[in-house]
Amino acid sequence: MNLLEHSWARAWEGLGAQMSGDAVRSALIASYSEQHRSYHTLQHLTECLTAFDIVGELPIHAVEVEIALWFHDAIYDLKASDNEEMSAKWASTTLNEAQVQPDIVDRVHALIMTTKHSAIPVAIDEQVLVDIDLAILGAAAPRFAEYEQQIRSEYAFVPGWLFNSKRKKILQSFLDRPRIYSTPHFRALLEDSARANLRRAIGS
Repeated sequence: MNLLEHSWARAWEGLGAQMSGDAVRSALIASYSEQHRSYHTLQHLTECLTAFDIVGELPIHAVEVEIALWFHDAIYDLKASDNEEMSAKWASTTLNEAQVQPDIVDRVHALIMTTKHSAIPVAIDEQVLVDIDLAILGAAAPRFAEYEQQIRSEYAFVPGWLFNSKRKKILQSFLDRPRIYSTPHFRALLEDSARANLRRAIGS
């Protein structure tokens, strides 16, 4: 059983879902395999789930964090601004159909919404999820460079001058935070490399 199969089976069983999750997993894998994606792909999902395997004991509701990782980029329309909302809706609809307990569904929905990265996460479950999603910022230099190229490829339709301007603002917003990572694990592991990557990317 590979990582994706193992993670999905563990999370789906942990949810107490009352139906098979095979079709859901297949639909999610198909979404992450869409041709317009370059970064928000199965590579990203696999990297997230690999990180989760290491820190899975940190969150209070580990099952919700793991299934939220599966759904957090399930919808990725390059020209839309509500991808997180639509991904969270897909998760909620699916889990409700599987008769998952409402409180679990609500937590999964809320976790997915934190990946908008519009606020600093406070609760430990949110912190773990967001740190995992942002782990790419602290990746080794070659992987970070690949990530930057992948993002540019996804937004190839945006003129270079506009993309560069907006991209620098996004990266600077993370650099301006007192801490990029909220959990001690990710802070010790990735904070310094993330800041070095970001400074290099924005040319400062």
